[in-house]
Amino acid sequence: MEGLSATAIVLIAIVAILAILALYGIGIYNTLVTLRNQVKNAWGQIDVQLQRRYDLIPNLVESVKGYMNFEKGTLEAVIQARNQASSARAALQEAGGPTDGSMKPLIGAETALKGAMGNFFALAENYPQLSASENMQQLQEELSSTENKISFSRQAYNDQVMAYNTAQQQFPAVIFAGMFGHHPSDLFVIDDVEAKKAVKVSFS
Repeated sequence: MEGLSATAIVLIAIVAILAILALYGIGIYNTLVTLRNQVKNAWGQIDVQLQRRYDLIPNLVESVKGYMNFEKGTLEAVIQARNQASSARAALQEAGGPTDGSMKPLIGAETALKGAMGNFFALAENYPQLSASENMQQLQEELSSTENKISFSRQAYNDQVMAYNTAQQQFPAVIFAGMFGHHPSDLFVIDDVEAKKAVKVSFS
């Protein structure tokens, strides 16, 4: 660098350092955006299956009314829990998705719904004639498939959330994450140990 003054050398060094930092910052930004989009995509898979379950439950209740005339309270509890869970899901969507703290109402509603559905299926086993209904057999298959998909989708979603949240907490991303508009996402974890289990869908 003969012929360059000390000031010019310093300026060149500063520009080079700033360029490196800018490229590093762009890399961090792109990584966080990619991870956030993966979280949104994973949540979308859960959301589809939750809505499918919410749509199936009224059909299920309507189909068993003729068999379970004396279980009105149980049927009403299932519908009420379903409506609360559906409302919590809608509120979550309006809030912009699963950000820090926004999942709690849905998790509580899902826990209550799983408990109500568990009670329902336990009582349904007292009505052997249900298993002979072709409509009930079809609903049983659809609900069982949906429950399995929810379970798999929830695990995939939680894995993506862990990766996204970890990336935000790592240095130096932790310095820029908030500035870039990135915040932790909530895990979809049900507190009740029994409710974590997939609902047993069986009428036999």
